[in-house]
Amino acid sequence: QVQLVESGGGLVQAGDSLGLSCAASGRTFSSYAAGWFRQASGKEREFVAAITRMGGSTYYADSVKGRFTITRDNAKNAVYLQMNSLKPEDTAVYYCAATNRLYGLRGSEYPYWGQGTQVTVSS
Repeated sequence: QVQLVESGGGLVQAGDSLGLSCAASGRTFSSYAAGWFRQASGKEREFVAAITRMGGSTYYADSVKGRFTITRDNAKNAVYLQMNSLKPEDTAVYYCAATNRLYGLRGSEYPYWGQGTQVTVSS
């Protein structure tokens, strides 16, 4: 199993940048693909970005493509989400997740989840 802890959330203004981190512990992190999801108040959880085990491939939701970047550092057992040009509609709790699959675009494909970190973007 793997345990995940997110950090880096906060309150920013529209147009600002923010970086999220996800620290993994447990089994070798390079055994897992990773993803970021978010859930806004009153809405369903949605896919944001995903990265394969060695970081060779990345996937993004259309709503964040060109603004967000997912990366990972397996030596540090960490995955990151750099968010640029933030918009008020990016406000949500952001979750890090891990899967034994090659990658996943749906929450149901991820058995391991962090506790989430709040990102609030003011207009």
